[in-house]
Amino acid sequence: MLVLPLLAIAQTTSEYVVFENVVLTANPTEIKQFEEGMAAHNKKYHSDNEFGARVHLIGNGANVGKYMWVMGPLPWSAFDNRPAGDGHDYDWNNNVLAYTTGEANLIYWKYKADLSNFSKDFTVKNLLVDFYNVKRFKGAQTMELLKNIKEVMVEKFPNENYGIYINEFPSTTEGRDVAFISFFQKSAWLGEDPDFSKKYNEVHGEGSFKTFLKDWEDATEGVETELWINQPKLGGIVDRVEVKTRQ
Repeated sequence: MLVLPLLAIAQTTSEYVVFENVVLTANPTEIKQFEEGMAAHNKKYHSDNEFGARVHLIGNGANVGKYMWVMGPLPWSAFDNRPAGDGHDYDWNNNVLAYTTGEANLIYWKYKADLSNFSKDFTVKNLLVDFYNVKRFKGAQTMELLKNIKEVMVEKFPNENYGIYINEFPSTTEGRDVAFISFFQKSAWLGEDPDFSKKYNEVHGEGSFKTFLKDWEDATEGVETELWINQPKLGGIVDRVEVKTRQ
């Protein structure tokens, strides 16, 4: 496949985990029916850990007001046994999709534990999601730069929970190749000044952040940021996440 060199990330023999993310647009005149159908569906078919699902409301940008349905983490081998029979597909089509506009988008995200940092158990509440467009053949360079970011995060922001995710089937037109997701509890966090450039220089040496910016500009082209607000009543699993599930 010609698109594979976009990220060119080596795959190991051990199974990694992915998240299935589906963006859905509720029919504006049938939001109540959509949410009721979604809640009932998830509680019936997506209430266990492997196939468990959460639902977030997108709070800004071009997708504002849309719903992000998230299942996982789970390995690819588990998809052969995903819920399908026993009325699952019928219920999804007739009690969820029937109340949407028909517009949808699906992305499978590979979780990169080696580039992420989850230092403590947490409750999924608010997510700040940065999507980066990686230039062709610059995947390896991007991964190395993210390693530098992790060193700073672990040393200077040890209590910040964040994850790095790679689009398993990237598109050269969509531009969502890498996702950097920060999990936070209070909106005031968005207004804090982390002084990241100073912290980066303290870890990697004076002037290193300026070099990082040049290298990052060389490897990527553009970013899109979304705010996701978790909707506990619509999901099928608890919102508490244990660190051991992200190691």
